[in-house]
Amino acid sequence: MASPDDASDIPTQGAKAKSLAPLTMIYVEAKKYPGRVAMALVALVVSATIFSLALPNALRLIVDRGFSDGGDIDRWFTYLLGLVGLFGVATAVRFYFVSWLGERVVADIRAKVYDNLLRLSPGFFEENSPKEISSRMVADTAVIEMVVGTTVSVALRNGITAVLGTVALFWLAPQLAVWLLASIPLLVIPILVFGRRLRDISRTSQDRVADVGAMVTETLSAMKIVQGFNQERREGGRFTGAVEKTFDVARSRIMIRALMTAILMTLIMGAVTLLLWRGAVLVRDDVITGGTITAFVFASIVVVGSAGALTEVFGDLLRGAGAASRLRELLDAEPDIVPPARPQQLPEPPRGSLAFSNVTFCYPTRPEERAIADFSLTVEPGETVAIVGPSGAGKSTIFQLAERFYDPQEGTVRLDGVPLTQADPATIRRRMALVPQEGILFAANARDNLRYGAWDADDQAIWDAARAANAEGFLRDLPDGLDTFLGEGGARLSGGQRQRIAIARALLRNAPILLLDEATSALDAESERLVQDALERLMADRTTLVIAHRLATVRAADRIIVMEDGRIAEEGDHASLTAKGGLYARLASLQFDEPALS
Repeated sequence: MASPDDASDIPTQGAKAKSLAPLTMIYVEAKKYPGRVAMALVALVVSATIFSLALPNALRLIVDRGFSDGGDIDRWFTYLLGLVGLFGVATAVRFYFVSWLGERVVADIRAKVYDNLLRLSPGFFEENSPKEISSRMVADTAVIEMVVGTTVSVALRNGITAVLGTVALFWLAPQLAVWLLASIPLLVIPILVFGRRLRDISRTSQDRVADVGAMVTETLSAMKIVQGFNQERREGGRFTGAVEKTFDVARSRIMIRALMTAILMTLIMGAVTLLLWRGAVLVRDDVITGGTITAFVFASIVVVGSAGALTEVFGDLLRGAGAASRLRELLDAEPDIVPPARPQQLPEPPRGSLAFSNVTFCYPTRPEERAIADFSLTVEPGETVAIVGPSGAGKSTIFQLAERFYDPQEGTVRLDGVPLTQADPATIRRRMALVPQEGILFAANARDNLRYGAWDADDQAIWDAARAANAEGFLRDLPDGLDTFLGEGGARLSGGQRQRIAIARALLRNAPILLLDEATSALDAESERLVQDALERLMADRTTLVIAHRLATVRAADRIIVMEDGRIAEEGDHASLTAKGGLYARLASLQFDEPALS
C-alpha cells in the first residue's frame, strides 16, 4: 500500500492560499440566499450596537443618575435589563441564520465539487488518489462549515463591535480614545510577522489530516488482506506514524498561535492599563465623571476583547482560506474529455460498428510507455471479436478508448463511422454496455443496481433481464426481493451473483455494442457456467468485444485478436491460430493441454 506521502497533490495554480481571498468562494455561495444573509447581518448589527454602544451608556446612566441624590436607580437597571433581553434575542437570531448559512453553503459546495468530479476523465483519478480526494471533501468542507457557521460570524461581530466601541470611546473621552488608537499599530506588527507562517502551516496541517483519512479508507477497505497477511501491527504502526505527523504539524501551529496570542494580549492589556491609569487621573481632576470612566472601562474591555477575538479568529480564517483553495482546485479542475462545440450526430438506427485506425496511446501517468501502438481493428456490426494476450498487452486499453475515457495521441477511433472526438461522449457511451471482470455494485437495493444502465426500466423489464442473466432465482430468494439492500459493493452476494446482476444490468441497457472484460475469470466452475450461459443470450444480435484470459470462453468467437506489447500479433479463429503455432497456440497449450504446432 502506498503511504500518504506518496499520494500526488492535485496540480493546480495557487496551490497555497496567499491571503484570505479564497474565502470569496464562501461569499459567492452565501449571496444566493440574500434574505437569510440580510437577517443575519441585521441581527449581527443590532447585537453589536447594543453591546458596544447601548450597554456602556446604560452603565454611565446608572452611575451618574441612579447613584446620585434622588436618582431612580430602579429605572436605569430596568433599562439595562431590557437591553440585555434584546441583546439575547438578537444573538439567538444571528446564531440561527448564520448556522443555517453555514450548513447550506457547505452542502452547496459539496454538491458542486462532486458534480465537477463526475465530469472529470478517468485520467484525473489515475493521477490523483480518489481516497485523498474523498478525505479532502470531508475534512475541508468541515473547516468551511466552521468558518461560515462560526468564524466569519465571530469576525464580523467583533469587527463591528470594535468599530462601534471605538465610536463610544471617542464620545465618552476623546483624550483616552486617542491613546487607545495610538496602540493599534502595535497589534498589527505581530499579525504580519506570524500570519504568513501560520497560513502555510495551517495548509500543511490540513494535508496531514487528509492523509490520515485516506489511510483509514485504504486500510479498512482491504481489511481481509491486512488480516490475512498478519499486517495488523504494521498498519497500526503506519497509522500511528501518520497521526504523529499530523500532531507534530498541529503542535507547531498551536505554538505559533499561542505565541502570537501571548504577544498581542500583553500589548493589549498593557495599553488598557495605561489608559485606565490616565482615566483615573482625569476623574480625580474632575475632568470626567465616575459614570463616564465606568462606561469607558466597559467600552475599552469591549474593544480590546473584540480586537483579541479578531486575532484569535484570524488563524481560523486562514485555515478556512486554505480549505477553500483546496476545494476550489477540485471545482476548477477541467475534464480532458469534453464534447465538441458542435457534436456530430451518430447514425440512427445504431449499426454497432467500431473501428480503430493506426491508434497509438500512452496513459498520462506513463507518457514514455505505449499502451498500444499503431493499432488497427475493424469490428463489423453483430460480430464477436475476442481479444487475448498476456497481461499488459493493451487489451483493456482498447475498451478505455472505445468508451472515450481517453483520446489516443495518434490515430482515430470511429463508432458507426463517426470519429469519437467529433461526437458527444455521453452519446457514445449510451451505445455501449460493459460487463467488467468483477460485478461492481453500489450500496443500494437490488432494483437500483439492476436498472443502473436504464433507470426508467419497470419491474417487469428488470425481472425479464434477471431471468435472462440466470439471476432471477437468487433475487426471488432475497428477504425483500428487489428492495433488498445488497450492502457496500454488493457484499451480501457471492461473486457469481454479483456478476449475473452486472449481466442483467447490461441486458437492460440494451446497447448495440457489448464490452466483456474478463467477465468470468474470477468465478468457480458452476458460477462460470451460469454466467457464460447468460452471456450467450446477452451477446445475441450485438457487436461484442471480449477480453479473456480463459481461452475456452472465446473459442466460438468470429475472430480472435492476439495482443502482445500493444500490437496485434496474430488474428484468426481458434483452429487457424492453434495451427499457426504462435503465441495463441502456446497460450492454448498451457490451458487445454493441446500441443503447440511449430
